[in-house]
Amino acid sequence: MSKSPALEPGYFLDSLRAADPEVYDALAGELERQQDGIELIASENLVSQASLDALGSIIVNKTVEGRPGRRYYGGAEFADRIETLAIERAKALFGCGFANVQPHSGSQANQAVFLAVLKPGDTVLSMALDAGGHLSHGAAPNLTGKWFNPIRYGIDGEGFIDMGEVERLAHAHRPKLIICGGSAYPRAIDFPAFRAIADSVDAVLLADMAHFAGLVAGGVHPSPLPYAHVTTATTYKNLRGARGGIILTDDPALARKLDSAVFPGVQGSVILNAVAAKAVCLGEALKPSFKAYAAQVLTNARVLAGALMARGITVVSGGTDTPLLVADLRPLGLTGAAASESLEAAGLTCNKNAVPGDTEPPAVTSGLRFGSAAGTTRGFGGAEFRRIGGWIADVLHAMAEGGGRDETVEHIVSAEVRTLCRSFPIYHGLDVTTPAGAGLNRSTDQ
Repeated sequence: MSKSPALEPGYFLDSLRAADPEVYDALAGELERQQDGIELIASENLVSQASLDALGSIIVNKTVEGRPGRRYYGGAEFADRIETLAIERAKALFGCGFANVQPHSGSQANQAVFLAVLKPGDTVLSMALDAGGHLSHGAAPNLTGKWFNPIRYGIDGEGFIDMGEVERLAHAHRPKLIICGGSAYPRAIDFPAFRAIADSVDAVLLADMAHFAGLVAGGVHPSPLPYAHVTTATTYKNLRGARGGIILTDDPALARKLDSAVFPGVQGSVILNAVAAKAVCLGEALKPSFKAYAAQVLTNARVLAGALMARGITVVSGGTDTPLLVADLRPLGLTGAAASESLEAAGLTCNKNAVPGDTEPPAVTSGLRFGSAAGTTRGFGGAEFRRIGGWIADVLHAMAEGGGRDETVEHIVSAEVRTLCRSFPIYHGLDVTTPAGAGLNRSTDQ
């Protein structure tokens, strides 16, 4: 009998630092970047140590397909237990009868809904990109825009969804699917009005709450679930968990279609370590402390909007009801691309974003999008977000007055940002080394 070759020395034992110093160094740099800078990208947050542990756990070795109890692979006892926990926690958190926690992302959750309720060529009514919509809602470059017939609604002169336009377009085009929610719309949505319009044209209503799911979970934002036929969300952003998507509904017939649309429709195997991390974050969001977090996220977003407006920065719609806000830079003569680069150099990371009526291409844009979720997680309150708003304004006004980036101002702000961040450490005392079966390790060299 031939003997199997032995594994190379250290296969089960070497830490990441020893096994792959190049990747280790990049992760160490990223840890430093996160620690010393302020994260204002609305789609990012800081996960808990427990989520990191789950994401880096040995369940990554397991492959399953199908739903718990109906797998195509054996050895699924603990995989089933983990996914069932995530499902039950999602149902309890959002008060619904069905949850699919397998989508790899919010975009794939939305694609599964399209597959479940539409046929190629069907009409979809959704928010325009420059009004705050999302690529996966029928944008031309996306699969959903190539295979379906998107009709776009926008916002009014005050920056709010034009419900009259939504109703007119719905009756003119008779869409099969109507979508509310987006990636850069800062205001609360009138879900009952959307449902009434959907019912009047016999359309399915999809609410994409990716950017405010945490506020819904925390009870500080209206829930779309009593009105939408189906709701999608992501588990990162303000839910404060690992990356991935979820689909929720109370319609049993639709639930069966959604299950099939996820697998085998748009995905294959379940990413079980991501589902384990989703279960952790959903469990964390069920704790009473999460309500206080969600309330502070909203407060901080409003403080930031107010601080920017007080310094003469135009904020779309004049404020926010969500964790995000959008600044219109056209009055300053700036582009989003240039402004985001200068802010990043100053230790303030955000993203360029289209604004209503934007004539700049997507790679340039005329706006910036800011979010409060990550800063709130590391402990920032209203006082800190007021300072952040002042720093943003300092950088933007220096650019506007000087006709380009002002490295002196960037350097001054960057130093002040680092000083603030040192008072609010993330993953304090942690090392990026990750031995088998563990997440980040407690450092022993403090």
